[in-house]
Amino acid sequence: MDRQRSSPEGEDPSVSLFREYLRLKTVHPEPDYDAALRFLDRIAEELRLPMKKIEVCPGRVVSIMTWEGTKPTLKSILLNSHTDVVPVYQEHWKYDAFSAFKDAEGNIYARGTQDMKCVTIQYIQAIRRLMADGWKPIRTVHLMFVPDEEVGGHKGMETFVKHPEFQKLNIGFSLDEGLANPGDAFTVFYGERNPWWITVHCPGSPGHGSRFVENTAAEKLRHVINSFLDFREKEKHRLNTSECFTLGDVTTVNMTMVKGGVAYNVIPAEMDVSFDLRIPPTVNLPEFEAKIKEWCTEAGEDVTYEFAQKHMNQNITSTEESDPWWSAFSASCKAMNMTLEKEIFPAATDSRFIRAVGIPAIGFSPMNRTPILLHDHNEFLNEQVFLKGISVYEKLIPALVSVPAFPDEA
Repeated sequence: MDRQRSSPEGEDPSVSLFREYLRLKTVHPEPDYDAALRFLDRIAEELRLPMKKIEVCPGRVVSIMTWEGTKPTLKSILLNSHTDVVPVYQEHWKYDAFSAFKDAEGNIYARGTQDMKCVTIQYIQAIRRLMADGWKPIRTVHLMFVPDEEVGGHKGMETFVKHPEFQKLNIGFSLDEGLANPGDAFTVFYGERNPWWITVHCPGSPGHGSRFVENTAAEKLRHVINSFLDFREKEKHRLNTSECFTLGDVTTVNMTMVKGGVAYNVIPAEMDVSFDLRIPPTVNLPEFEAKIKEWCTEAGEDVTYEFAQKHMNQNITSTEESDPWWSAFSASCKAMNMTLEKEIFPAATDSRFIRAVGIPAIGFSPMNRTPILLHDHNEFLNEQVFLKGISVYEKLIPALVSVPAFPDEA
């Protein structure tokens, strides 16, 4: 079954497959999704697994490889990954970002090494090994490959979770991407902060640039900016002065765009400022929005705001030992002598859409002793860390699949 491909001298075939996948330019703004689908079709054929493709939006296909369990009526396990990667600034890279160059230390440089083509290939190779050993899953396992995660998931997972084909998968538990951990431990994510993208509109009295005009847009704008950035300082202080906080436990505020004005000598009639907020699931969201409203009122008359994005889902996945899914996951990691650090994910992944429909999801990329380089220049992953990750999934998948039937599944 494991057809040896032409691998560079002495290179593990899994590493060669990983590097081949990294060379596919599934990069925004125009990802070559067709190349990824052809690659995955080939894998499905090798594994002799059926592959289903669902076009959720024009040109946006979710593909699902299914390994049916011996008890297919039980809830299934989802292994989710996205095929797209973020853009690169090639001038800042040591090597071509799509050449998957491997240096003398075994570090593989390419966009997507950490986010998250490694996990896709690790899932595939773990299943290939389990099949070669003749192991059979009790619960069905779905490998799902989704587009557009890096641009918000609107034409990918966000739409697909509402699709009848998603319901048919009968998912009980999902694994999705996490982050590297620079230390010896492995980070697992059980929830996410809600992204709010907000623009505050400040109208004011126009006039000539030579006069002290009252009630200008700029004065209101300054007040708004001060309110948001003062709050940012407080949250930053909370993060820096408490041992127990991680980035996922505080609200980040970043001013990202300012618009307004037509000429040096004309006081503008309106100015806009935009912020990117990431809010942890512990925050009362209606109260937080009331605070924003108050800042706008204090800034002056007719100051309004609107959201480009406003996520309100605060579902988190249980990490109590009494929870059968978590218990299977953590016991399996413990058996492999892995130390787990539980966190709220600081950014956003497709897990938020999965949790929003009531399915428990854990964000986990088995990469330790590795700097966090997702979206960064010179993103890399060491081949030994990558290979160890396959072995991790080789143990994790059977552990999750063997979670005993729940009362409502009997």
